[in-house]
Amino acid sequence: MSLTTIFMVNFHLGASSTPSLLHLYPEIHRCVVRLLTGLARLSIPSPLFSILTRPTHWWLLRDHPRKKIVLSISALVSIGAAAFIVIGVIAITILNIHVRSTSRAAAALMLSGAKDFSGSPTNDSKYGKLVMFSGDADFVAGANALLNKDCELGHGGFGVVYRTILRDGRAVAIKKLTVSSLIKSQLEFEKEVRTLGKIRHHNLVALEGYYWTPSLQLLIYEFVPSGNLYRHLHDGPDGSYLSWQQRFNIILGMAKGLAYLHHMNIIHYNLKSTNILVDSSGEAKVGDYGLARLLPTLDRCVLSSKIQSALGYMAPEFACKTVKITEKCDVYGFGVLVLEVITGKRPVEYMEDDVVVLTDMVRGALGDGRVEECVDGSLGNNFPAEEAIPVIKLGLICASQVPSNRPDMEEVVNILELIKCPSDGNGKEEV
Repeated sequence: MSLTTIFMVNFHLGASSTPSLLHLYPEIHRCVVRLLTGLARLSIPSPLFSILTRPTHWWLLRDHPRKKIVLSISALVSIGAAAFIVIGVIAITILNIHVRSTSRAAAALMLSGAKDFSGSPTNDSKYGKLVMFSGDADFVAGANALLNKDCELGHGGFGVVYRTILRDGRAVAIKKLTVSSLIKSQLEFEKEVRTLGKIRHHNLVALEGYYWTPSLQLLIYEFVPSGNLYRHLHDGPDGSYLSWQQRFNIILGMAKGLAYLHHMNIIHYNLKSTNILVDSSGEAKVGDYGLARLLPTLDRCVLSSKIQSALGYMAPEFACKTVKITEKCDVYGFGVLVLEVITGKRPVEYMEDDVVVLTDMVRGALGDGRVEECVDGSLGNNFPAEEAIPVIKLGLICASQVPSNRPDMEEVVNILELIKCPSDGNGKEEV
């Protein structure tokens, strides 16, 4: 077999067709190179010439790209699978961390009494910050308090209130704020809460402490066991009612509490019968005062949307953007409360085909001399008219549509103390 024949056979058939000739490759290659070099005058295309003269396994080039492509796809699949696994591991790790932090935060929010929560203040970033203004921050039934519906005392525009027990046996009320997205920064929140925590008056519900996390805040108040004024007026058991003397003392206590708040330059903003608590001795205690200070701005839209349950207690100027909100707004709400306490009726009563506004009803009845319609029917005649009529008139003045016509709360306290008549012992009123 000549070299030319071997060359042509290998060139046309490829390595796959001539496996028996592979051992002859070095010799064939040298011969071909010498032949092509000596016969330079032959017209051989330069690409073919370069392939033939390159010392490589030229007949294997046809399969090489295919192997390279296959290897590239396998590498990409492997890299993609590895990346997917890594991403999955990272995601699972993040979820585990989030679940653990949420569980710890929940345990902290529930004031479970764990050792991590027994200090005052507690500043552990995993639990938030708990501060008690007095006493020890050691809770016994905290976990049940925020999970058990039976521990819920009530709810309003700013949050839900629960009852729990301290280690020393003292009960407290915990308000879980529902306006967290509107709360100021932690620094501003703590500043305002500490200001409210310094207020101490026997006619105000004392703020005992607070708990802070960026997502949720708690306010810790003293617990008043006898419930709120609304329950005593509207939800009491049959045959149970407040005497005139008890009603008068509640009105006077509310006035003293509000007067003290205004003296401290604090506006309540949210006066209503559910925010007036009555202790075991019949004394009124004003609660939920100053919570609007925790909001970034005292925007009337925010207040109106968050204090919807205060319908009938809110002063007309809340609806006017050009009028400044002052203590006179609280005076208006106090006037409505006075009329509610005396009449036993809600500020707004929805009848079958009518809506009765308490202030309008009392003003019309008193103007027509129908005093008996202005006093709770459960009292009968067991009230002194010389006290009841002036108090009713005072309530109407406080609920005036014009802010400048309303007296200051200090003036209201002085007027009530002048109205109060000493008991004559004739049994005219039932206590």
